[in-house]
Amino acid sequence: MQLIQHIINGQHTSGVSSQTIAVYNPALGQQSAEVVTAVVEDVNTAVAAAKAAFPAWSKMPSSKRANIMFNMRTLLVARQDEVAETISKEHGKTHDDALGEVTRALEVIEFACGITDKLKGNFSRDVAVGIDVTDERQALGVVAGITPFNFPAMVPLWMIPMALACGNTFILKPSERDPSSANLIHQLFAEAGLPPGVLNIVHGDKVAVDALLDHSDVKAISFVGSTPIAEYIYQRGSASGKRVQALGGAKNHMVIMPDADLDQAADALMGAGFGSAGERCMAISVAVPIGQETADKLVAKLIPRVEALKVGPYNQTGNEMGPVISADAQKRIKGLIDQGEAEGASVLVDGRSLSVAGCEAGFWVGGTLLDNVTKDMSVYQQEIFGPVLSILRANTYAEATDLINAHEYGNGTSIFTRDGDAARDFAANIEVGMVGINVPIPVPVAYHSFGGWKRSIFGAHGIYGPEAVHFYTKLKTVTSRWPTGIRAGAEFTFPTMS
Repeated sequence: MQLIQHIINGQHTSGVSSQTIAVYNPALGQQSAEVVTAVVEDVNTAVAAAKAAFPAWSKMPSSKRANIMFNMRTLLVARQDEVAETISKEHGKTHDDALGEVTRALEVIEFACGITDKLKGNFSRDVAVGIDVTDERQALGVVAGITPFNFPAMVPLWMIPMALACGNTFILKPSERDPSSANLIHQLFAEAGLPPGVLNIVHGDKVAVDALLDHSDVKAISFVGSTPIAEYIYQRGSASGKRVQALGGAKNHMVIMPDADLDQAADALMGAGFGSAGERCMAISVAVPIGQETADKLVAKLIPRVEALKVGPYNQTGNEMGPVISADAQKRIKGLIDQGEAEGASVLVDGRSLSVAGCEAGFWVGGTLLDNVTKDMSVYQQEIFGPVLSILRANTYAEATDLINAHEYGNGTSIFTRDGDAARDFAANIEVGMVGINVPIPVPVAYHSFGGWKRSIFGAHGIYGPEAVHFYTKLKTVTSRWPTGIRAGAEFTFPTMS
């Protein structure tokens, strides 16, 4: 049985604990490896290594740090299929979907390659007589990332390149469900020239998380996961004096206006709702057609598309969707479909009984389409995080937007329409952080920033892009005056323009 270890100060180690967690191939439902789980002493060792590496790394010219990011990009492009296979084996997503994850990670590395410009300070001469002001952004120190199972390569690579390029050292606590990608990422960074101790990987569960949250030498925590855990991370990390950005759950709606191209909308809903088995924080899980006629036409187009979904393991060509991550996830998703049906939702396409030949023990849930969902149903209120698309019919545009604005989550949303006025109003007034206009999954490019609103995020900063530069650095402003030899005596007021 393969043993997946921590990587601390450039060395693979099992640490001081003998405890492990099983890692599964979700398509087969079989254990494929085991990962060591850290205790507090292991986290302390990783923090000490990162702290020792920080002075030299932070003082390295930003152009040299950027060169390592360039090297990392070259390596990741050359070995993207290897990274994608690592993702698929432990997460279950199709190879093409995993390659898409790698592509979005590459965008952030490319942004980090230009860090020299992003860290450039400002200078103002003669703000008062003989007084100049400069400001600069300095690294925080040791920072950490706690990342989810659904994007085991992309989300770590949304954090790591930006943190390192800004001059910090980093500790990654990846999901224990699919940990191999994190170790491969470390290997590629080491080959790119990253010194030992600058990036450390600590595997484990809540014990490791709490140790990072409580450690006084960890200056910032970045987290992506469910809302209850995001809130916990934010509260505990903030209480210990850290900067925290904690991205939580979502319930993303797509509004379909009567004038929309319904074939385009149906195709968009298929990819956004069922890609990666719906295990995306930016997945569209609720379609909101405006008017009964629009809803009936949309449903008629969706049913055959959902029924035709090709579901199977990543290593069989042509599959469009893989399994969900675990037996527990499978049970929870099927249970929510049961609840929705019991509460009055119409199950138009039922994925609960799906079985894949040769992989019968896998964690399969087929594409499921629910109609006549209402806002008081559990399938609407809860984040299902599975291949379930709910149709919630609205009579008017105002009813649809009120529905979205009233929801506790505000991660992503979209509208499909040919009406520029409706689109403009939607973009201006919807209370959601990321908005798509005829774009189903509005994940911003890397030179913008990713982040929702309301209970989809805790903390002030979005992840990657310009927001990440601010999150991973602290501002220092220097006001200076060089005496001319003429002393005017003590001054008891602020310097003035005169």
